[in-house]
Amino acid sequence: MTSLQLLTALMPLLSVFVLLVLLRLPARQAMPLSLLCSVLLAWLVWQMPIQQMAAALAEGLVIALTIVWIVFGAILLLKVLQQTGAIDVIKQGFSQVSTDKRVQLIIIAWLFGSFLEGAAGFGTPAAIAAPLLVALGFSPMAAVVLALIADSCAVSFGAVGTPVLVGLAQGVPELSSSDLQQIALRAISIDIMVASMLPVIMSVLYCRFFASKPSWQAGFAIAPFALLSGLAFTVPAYMVALLLGPEFPSVLGALTGLLIVCSLAKRGILLPAAFEPVTAAAGHNSLQQNLAHQSVAQQNKPAQFGLLCAWLPYLIVALLLVLSRIPELPFKALLQSVSIVWADIFGSAISVSVMPLYLPGSLFVLTALLALFIQRGSVKHLRVALHQSSSMLWPSLVALCAAVPMVRIFLQSGVNNAGLEAMPMALAELAATRLSDIWLLVAPLVGALGSFIAGSATFSNLMFASFQQAMAEDAGLSNQLVLALQMLGANAGNMICVVNVVAAASVVGLNGREGEIIRYTLLPMLYYCLTASLVAWLFFA
Repeated sequence: MTSLQLLTALMPLLSVFVLLVLLRLPARQAMPLSLLCSVLLAWLVWQMPIQQMAAALAEGLVIALTIVWIVFGAILLLKVLQQTGAIDVIKQGFSQVSTDKRVQLIIIAWLFGSFLEGAAGFGTPAAIAAPLLVALGFSPMAAVVLALIADSCAVSFGAVGTPVLVGLAQGVPELSSSDLQQIALRAISIDIMVASMLPVIMSVLYCRFFASKPSWQAGFAIAPFALLSGLAFTVPAYMVALLLGPEFPSVLGALTGLLIVCSLAKRGILLPAAFEPVTAAAGHNSLQQNLAHQSVAQQNKPAQFGLLCAWLPYLIVALLLVLSRIPELPFKALLQSVSIVWADIFGSAISVSVMPLYLPGSLFVLTALLALFIQRGSVKHLRVALHQSSSMLWPSLVALCAAVPMVRIFLQSGVNNAGLEAMPMALAELAATRLSDIWLLVAPLVGALGSFIAGSATFSNLMFASFQQAMAEDAGLSNQLVLALQMLGANAGNMICVVNVVAAASVVGLNGREGEIIRYTLLPMLYYCLTASLVAWLFFA
């Protein structure tokens, strides 16, 4: 591969980083520029046929619209609960567990978010947890950054084990079910020592960067409770992976963690002095202002239902997500029976399909309508919620409809007249020729690259699993260990994935600040990758 071809393969990544992070352009401006740059270089240097590029663009637009639908459903659910007064009841209910924002962060982002990841995956946790954190008084920036960091460890077994059962299994077809379980166990074993620290990191970041009175001390003061909260998820998840396989570690691990952590918080066990900072001034936006206005309205007309009724829509959506993702139950096949397929787009080998009823966004919308009925909402409430939800979507449409097609061109570039591999594989092979001696360090970074590009840990595993296995054999390393690091790196990449960042920012009205979000999540992502490599080298190599 020539230097020019190498630069072309790197350009989509470099352009996103430069435009979003360094130049701080909003995603709605940065992503169209990155897309234009990628199209020109793929055509001129990679020699992709026009037909292939047009098909990749069309595929990307369809996928982008499915993401927009998920975001819309998440916003609508929040807005309905805001209109009915449920959000205020939830806020009051948290005072019975703990008024400490650090504890609320751990319960909502780390544990409830992990449960949602295990049930549905594909961006659902941040879309639900981030606006809920805003409703509880967190700044939108804090909510998005911390929800993205939290949505990492559970990704190994997200969407009822999809990254393992689809990503690894199809990425390396010769792996047996016992091989898959051993790889999953190796990954969660490393996570016990690595990811269990993430709640500590989240608490420290919150207290230092998002509190009205920044304090390192307040973040470290809750470290014992936060570390125990991390272990309350990872240890049960390990036991579930050992006994039941890769489908339910995140779901059951998070439920166990919720029971443990809520019990400890109620009793004040391991909790330091209360720390209740006011939301940082820079974090206010239209969503928070709307929530504040709604709160005032609800004080004049309090909700006529209790805490269980307020939480019931979230419990319903979680139950629907779980029931619809279990293959043994009839619901999954029923929802997937309705499918819209665009095969052989523009005469290419690229196809795309959408199962509208199976999308999490559809379940969010259904739950929002049920919430109106359960909480005695009115047609006016629904009309206001629909208007507010729709108005918040427009800025993200441009960003997502440019970002996802750019990603698809990057991934579909294997069809070209230059005789080259697809751009991600070409980059990985270049790394292999230079870095094979330190592959334990590189393996999770390759996994993170896959998630950053594709927006999915499952697709990262699909794309790079066979490559990682070949590198393990060449370097004389354990296949299971290297594939476990691939999984963990794919988890970490979710923190900085542009598609996830744009979607999460859209839900809380932070369009245009995507680069700032990535600057916060970049270091935790590197911590996850590099520490996983260190633990693998010390204890498993």
